[in-house]
Amino acid sequence: MSTTGPVESVSTLCDGAVSGDVRRWLRLEGLIVVAAAVLVYARGGNSWLLFGILFLSPDLSFAGYLRGPRVGAAIYNIFHSYIVPIALACGMWMAGRSIEIPLIWVAHIGFDRLLGYGLKYPTGFGHTHLGKLG
Repeated sequence: MSTTGPVESVSTLCDGAVSGDVRRWLRLEGLIVVAAAVLVYARGGNSWLLFGILFLSPDLSFAGYLRGPRVGAAIYNIFHSYIVPIALACGMWMAGRSIEIPLIWVAHIGFDRLLGYGLKYPTGFGHTHLGKLG
């Protein structure tokens, strides 16, 4: 059976990071997520000052790396996964509360993905699901 495009090496596929077209799709997904979150935030008439102040706040999770790469990766991944902010937004929305903070959080994650910053492996900060940093 022949293929019609470049085939990734076994070592690339086994290191746990995506590459090629899949990586480009995930980064494009990040662009769409950040754009959608910012659009919904803007339509809500929310504070841009608050957005600016909180946009980088998930990066405070870097402090987890002071406890080592395994703990650091776990804490970073909790704060850089869509699961928590989307669950929080759903709960807040159902309670009739503003979802501006979860929207800022989702925008941050989408922006990180767009830039190629992925979820971390416990082998080191630079080892992500979107490839090695640096």
